[in-house]
Amino acid sequence: MLAGFSAFLDLYATQPLLPFLARTFHASALRVSLTVTAPALAVAIAAPIVGRIADRCGLRLMIVASAFALAAATLLAATAASLTQLIGWRLVQGLTTPGMFAVAYIHEEWPAASAGSATAAYVSGTVVGGFTGRALMGTIASAFGWHASFVVLGAVNAAAAVFLWRQLPPERPRHNRETDSVRGAVSAHLRNPQLVATYAIGFCILCAQVATFTYIPFHLAAPPFNLSTAALGWIFVTYLLGAVVTPLAGRAIDRFGRRRPFLAAVVVGVGAMLATLAPALTPVIAGLTFFATSVFVTQAIASSHVGAAATDGRALAVGLYSTFYYIGGSIGSALPAAVWARGGWTACVALIVGVQIVMAIIALACWTDVGRGEVLAEALG
Repeated sequence: MLAGFSAFLDLYATQPLLPFLARTFHASALRVSLTVTAPALAVAIAAPIVGRIADRCGLRLMIVASAFALAAATLLAATAASLTQLIGWRLVQGLTTPGMFAVAYIHEEWPAASAGSATAAYVSGTVVGGFTGRALMGTIASAFGWHASFVVLGAVNAAAAVFLWRQLPPERPRHNRETDSVRGAVSAHLRNPQLVATYAIGFCILCAQVATFTYIPFHLAAPPFNLSTAALGWIFVTYLLGAVVTPLAGRAIDRFGRRRPFLAAVVVGVGAMLATLAPALTPVIAGLTFFATSVFVTQAIASSHVGAAATDGRALAVGLYSTFYYIGGSIGSALPAAVWARGGWTACVALIVGVQIVMAIIALACWTDVGRGEVLAEALG
């Protein structure tokens, strides 16, 4: 959970600052959104490479080393003197992040009967981290400037890295670390229809989430809402319901499989997005709360499906999932700029709902509940 918290503390932390950064650097919405796109794109590029290294060298070692590297990159981001430099350091932050994704570690260390719950707990850590980073960034930047906010986040990252180094349990001995070629291992994963479908779903999940939380600050900073930078940082309190609900979804995965809970979460997400079209703040916040919860539940289910569908090279399989997931996030931060310019928040909502419907169709058509036989056998045994 702490690994997930630390990884997501920084990844999208600049979202509430986008209107502020646009004013500070006299930049367009598309240009300041690169502070969100750059780390997501870096994660997409680095994740399979990091996953392969982790399969060979050890998952715990990769998590701890990445935690210290991320802390250093976050502190260095505070030294940026221009928007271009800030985007560059955000790219470096993204390169250091994939090693902290602990889904493969969970599926190696936890029994199959409880892996869904463990994955959901990890995702809850990412939820709390995502909220904390955005809230701290908005609050501190409003009072002391955006440089100070990176210093504070870097200090939190450093504390988390030390704790992970001292407390993360060692891996069980593994005598069969993967020795196949990278090309062969990647090819094997991409021939697995369950994994390919899950990669497409991951793309859609983060595309919808990033599109929502990158452009809702522009919507809420404008009339009739007129929210301040600090207030925009606190809209991410909407994440916290997901931290409570997602572990419950993990139990549902272990008991009922993945498709039915996933489709139920998508239905909730579509309805929640439509609620954000209301002209009053209360229904918008309620809509964001239930949308965020649906996203975290679908992410926990999809992550668990990767671990169950990949029997070998799990870290690489998770890395490939991360690549598609964060490519989706990169597109989600940039693509809505075009529809925003034409139709504002209403057009963005239409795009996001369309993406959610696509991922539901993929799950319904392609997913089977892989791993359930293993789970039931272990539970009965």
